[in-house]
Amino acid sequence: MTEQHDRTIQHGNATGGGVVVAIDVGGTGMKCGLVRPDGVVVHTERHPTEAARGPAAVVDTILDVAEGLTGKAHGAGITPVALGIAVPGVVDEARGVAVWSANVGFRDVPLRDLAVARLGLPATLGHDVRAGGIAEARLGAGREAGHVLFVAIGTGIAAAHVVDGVAYIGAHGAAGEFGHILVRPGGPRCGCGRSGCLEAVASAAAVGRRYRELAGTPGTAAEVAERAAAGEPVAVRVWQEAVEALADGLATAQALLDVATVVVGGGLAQAGVRLLDPLRAALRERVTFHREPRLVAAALGDEAGCLGAALLALDAHGGVSTTMEAR
Repeated sequence: MTEQHDRTIQHGNATGGGVVVAIDVGGTGMKCGLVRPDGVVVHTERHPTEAARGPAAVVDTILDVAEGLTGKAHGAGITPVALGIAVPGVVDEARGVAVWSANVGFRDVPLRDLAVARLGLPATLGHDVRAGGIAEARLGAGREAGHVLFVAIGTGIAAAHVVDGVAYIGAHGAAGEFGHILVRPGGPRCGCGRSGCLEAVASAAAVGRRYRELAGTPGTAAEVAERAAAGEPVAVRVWQEAVEALADGLATAQALLDVATVVVGGGLAQAGVRLLDPLRAALRERVTFHREPRLVAAALGDEAGCLGAALLALDAHGGVSTTMEAR
């Protein structure tokens, strides 16, 4: 078992009822918890993913952590009613298969069936960003908006289009690859192999890389944001390039989707008004006859994926997730 970091959150009486075991798998770490059907998180844990060990080892860790959480629930007098797992990459939610993930190394892993066999609980497998988008749309910054686009900007960029609390999956399970909208033809080469994708220009990783190219010194995206706010010319240029590219991507998304609210999350969103204010202004310049969406910061932080995994499990297995209230 990998090293565990855990905390218990008391939002009321956690005993005597059912909980969902929820796991949000990232390339670096896993956010895990026990979530009641009313949205109360009664216990959380964090574990390193250690993807370098290979996909089989990661699967073992996921199942070990899930089994450990069910044991803790039983020990506290709580009945685990379902398991929800969210993973990055391309996910076939209908079959419960992690089709492909560059960050974790999954290729056609029947994770849902493996979880059912190990735990004996009904299980659901979903996409991490779509799960986060569902949580933000139902419980967070997009609550009651109806039509929400959740955009996660971190090492990469991805999105989830959520309508009335349900995320659009796509014909092949690959909807929401917002980071691969072409915004700068001939621009920086993206990890997907094409040049000029939004992710290659405006992700947190891209911002740091661009700053290093122009300034000759390292700088994280957060540092670039701070230096831009202080008026450093190179940082101002890099930050503006990222904002303009993001606005181009959002204008394209709005033309296609016509959402009411855009919720911005991920590491880059931690820049707060330094990102949202210029992004809002740049998007406004690009909108003509389309209605400008409300642009807001995510409210649930890095718990969104775990909460979303719980929601997916409740939806799939007769839960009462529609009654969940914002915490």
